[in-house]
Amino acid sequence: MTDAAQFPRRAWHYIPVLGWILRDLQRDFFGNIGYAALIFVTAMILAVKTWGLVALGITALATVPVMFVVLILLTRG
Repeated sequence: MTDAAQFPRRAWHYIPVLGWILRDLQRDFFGNIGYAALIFVTAMILAVKTWGLVALGITALATVPVMFVVLILLTRG
C-alpha cells in the first residue's frame, strides 16, 4: 500500500508549514512528538518576547476548552 493511500490528504495538509508538521506527525507520531513540542515551546518563547505575558494568557485561555473535554472524557467511564 502506498503512503498516499494510507494517509489521505486533508485540507490542513495544504497549509505550507503546518501541513508538513501535521503530515509528519501522522506518519510517525512518537518519533516526531519531541520535535513538535520543541517547535511549540520555541513559538511560545518568541511570542512572549514579542507581545509579553499577553501571549501566555491567550494560550492559557485557548487551552480551557481542551481541558474541559479532557476532564469530561476522564469522568465518563
